Amino acid sequence: MLFSGRRRLLTPLLQAQRWPFQPSRDMRLVQFQAPHLMGPHLGLESGNHGGVINLNAFDPTMPKTMMEFLEQGEATLSVARRALAAQLPVLPRSEVTFLAPVTRPDKVVCVGMNYVDHCKEQNVPVPKEPIIFSKFASSIVGPYDEVVLPPESKEVDWEVELAVVIGRKGKHIKATDAMAHVAGFTVAHDVSARDWQMRRNGKQWLLGKTFDTFCPLGPALVTKDSVADPHNLKICCRVNGEVVQSSNTNQMVFKTEELIAWVSQFVTLYPGDVILTGTPPGVGIFRKPPVFLKKGDEVQCEIEELGVIINKVV
Repeated sequence: MLFSGRRRLLTPLLQAQRWPFQPSRDMRLVQFQAPHLMGPHLGLESGNHGGVINLNAFDPTMPKTMMEFLEQGEATLSVARRALAAQLPVLPRSEVTFLAPVTRPDKVVCVGMNYVDHCKEQNVPVPKEPIIFSKFASSIVGPYDEVVLPPESKEVDWEVELAVVIGRKGKHIKATDAMAHVAGFTVAHDVSARDWQMRRNGKQWLLGKTFDTFCPLGPALVTKDSVADPHNLKICCRVNGEVVQSSNTNQMVFKTEELIAWVSQFVTLYPGDVILTGTPPGVGIFRKPPVFLKKGDEVQCEIEELGVIINKVV
C-alpha cells in the first residue's frame, strides 16, 4: 500500500539522508509573524530551514509586506543585501510563524501539462503552446499551514510545483528580457479537486484549483541570483513520508522565459504576481486505482535549493 505506515519526517536533516540537497545560503526573503511583533514582518531566512533575521528591525523604513518590498525594487533589495552581509541577531525558527512569501498578489497564473514526463503519464501529446489557467489569490496559505478538505469534493490531489515570483511590471515582454522581470522562486503546492477540475463546472479548471488553502507557498522567496539554474532542480513530493513525485525541472516543456513572454501577451504582469509552472508525474488521479488525500495526511513539497513546505490535511 502506498500510504501504509505513516512516517513523519521531522527535519530536513532526516530528509537529507534520503535526498542530499545542497541548500542555498543566499538571499531567502520571508514574511513572518512573532508573538512580540505587531503584524507581519519581512525577514531573511538564515539558510534553508534556519532562523529569521528581522529586516524591519535592521531598517525600520523597510516595508512590512513582500508586495511593497517588490514594488520598491532595487532600493529595498540593496537594504536586504546589507542585512545579509551584517552579523545580525537571528530569531529562532521555533519563535516565528512563517507566512506565504507573497500574499494577495494581483494574480496567480498556472500552467497545465508543462512537464514532458507528466504528459507521458497521461498518454497525451506535449502541448505546442502553454496551457494557462489560474487560482484566486485567496487560495494562498503559508508553507506550514493546513490544507482544508472541502466538503464539496471527494477527490483532492497533490501537485508540487516551481513558482516564479514577478519583480518588475511588464507587458509584451520578450523571452530574452524575461528574467529581468523575475524577483525569484519559491515552492508551491497546487492542491487540486479533480472532480471539479475534470467533470464539473463545464470542465473549466478554475473551481477545482481555487478552494481556500489550495495554494501553499514558501518557505522563502529565493532571489533569482541565488538559484544556480531554475531549470535544473530536483523536485519532489511526499505523502506521509512516501515519495509520490520525483523529477527535475529540466523536464519543463516551456521554461520561465517562454512562460513570461506568453502570458504577458494577454495580461500585464505586476510585482508579486505568482506563476506556477506545472507539475511532474506521480499525481494521485493517474494512479491505478486513483489515490486522493484524506484527513490526517501530511504532504511535503520540496525543490532543490528552495526548500520544503509541509502541509497537514484536515
